[in-house]
Amino acid sequence: MGKKVTVVGAGFYGSTTAQRLAEYDIFDTVVITDIVEGKPAGIALDLNQSRSIEGFETKVVGVTTGPNGEGYEAIEGSDVVVITAGLPRKPGMSRMDLLETNAKIVRQVSENVAKYAPNAVVIVVSNPLDEMTALAQIATQFPRNRVLGQAGMLDTARFTNFVAEALNVPVASVKTLTLGSHGDTMVPVPSRSTVNGKPLRDVMPAEQIEDLVVRTRNGGAEVVALLKTGSAYYAPSAAAARMAKAVAEDSGEVMPVCAWVDGQYGISGVYLGVEAEIGAEGVKRVVETELDADELASLKEAAEAVRAKQADIANM
Repeated sequence: MGKKVTVVGAGFYGSTTAQRLAEYDIFDTVVITDIVEGKPAGIALDLNQSRSIEGFETKVVGVTTGPNGEGYEAIEGSDVVVITAGLPRKPGMSRMDLLETNAKIVRQVSENVAKYAPNAVVIVVSNPLDEMTALAQIATQFPRNRVLGQAGMLDTARFTNFVAEALNVPVASVKTLTLGSHGDTMVPVPSRSTVNGKPLRDVMPAEQIEDLVVRTRNGGAEVVALLKTGSAYYAPSAAAARMAKAVAEDSGEVMPVCAWVDGQYGISGVYLGVEAEIGAEGVKRVVETELDADELASLKEAAEAVRAKQADIANM
């Protein structure tokens, strides 16, 4: 039986994620759904026509879904479901400004995922990320390891890019890490960041690192302000697709993701950005990494900030 992955939402983020997943050529089927009549079918038709050029066999299927779950039967048997549905930010908006609107959308999608793809691993990318991941778990009632959020992969990639550009070195020579929440309490981890194997703090002054940390924290807003309509999707879709690939291949790859934390770092009972081993059942285990005292304190602070908000969404 071949692998099947569903992407819910056919905006720029969803359609680019579907494209990346199809081009990996590791799935039999990529399903893309949307509430806009015809849009997912059009995207699927277009992507399928690129198969002979790009050399992949994965079939893309596009389905319009209705308010009462119409169309969701197409996702049946999905191994992975990526939820991108929801409104993107506009310039000047914070991720939290989307909370109520996107909570309704994510809850409805999650309930349909539970109904039609009860064995899927769910990867949430809708904002505000940490809260929507918690909500998707509540709405699906899936085991917590099977619901995770895409945040740290993207934030880490942004941090890596900024460091590489500042030092004018290849991105492949830079390793960085960001933990915490996807937003104001993001915790970039300079102590775990290296350039050509040397600690970042040995090759870049502290003030410059701090500037890049702040730029990473505001990475999404910077893109939103420049685009003026819509938000980032090339880097975010790359991050979500890699996570889906790790699940499909049961790779055990360690990635920074939004995962359920239960005792690690002295933190319990909250969805938070941490490193985790990713495989067929979603999060195989949370990987506790060595942090310095400041970074650990920031991570605990982030946990309390998102805990308060995640408590609110249970009733949305």
